[in-house]
Amino acid sequence: MTERAKVAVLISGRGSNMTALIEASKAPDCPYAVVLVLSNKPEAEGLVLAAEAGIPTLAIDHKPFGADRERHECALDAALREAGAEYVALAGYMRVLTPYLVEAWAGRMINIHPSLLPKYPGLDTHRRAIEAGDKEAGCTAHLVTAGVDEGPVVDQAVVPVLPGDTPETLAARVLAAEHALYPRALAGLVAR
Repeated sequence: MTERAKVAVLISGRGSNMTALIEASKAPDCPYAVVLVLSNKPEAEGLVLAAEAGIPTLAIDHKPFGADRERHECALDAALREAGAEYVALAGYMRVLTPYLVEAWAGRMINIHPSLLPKYPGLDTHRRAIEAGDKEAGCTAHLVTAGVDEGPVVDQAVVPVLPGDTPETLAARVLAAEHALYPRALAGLVAR
């Protein structure tokens, strides 16, 4: 097999999508390897999970940077490059990125979002889908661009909205779909 693409994963929390990416990378035919898990929150649970999986981890807390988001992203970018990352996967990274980082990784940064974009960018997607009377919800893997959840779609997975669904029950089914979709979408991106 040819050399695997080196991927860094950015997280802010528990890292369930990060875990799905790491698990998928263990397959012998997976075209990527996770070389770093980086968080803006030193207390992120996902850092512990990544370390337990043998993946190098790093936290660069955004708080000391105050309102200077770009300076924080310069530190992130330096860490990504030092780790040898060729691609970046956002997995529950709960910060809106500035043009600095987006442009530095244009075409090589992917995100997973819990709706069928372009429907429901941003937060509270499950409640919005239920209130709209949608029959389908789902998730989207997309390239990251300057607009929030506006980048080109890489892949999607559809999940039915069931009678009696709450935002929580729908979220649980969509999250399971994310865990299957994201590794496949990342593999497709790095294999291009």
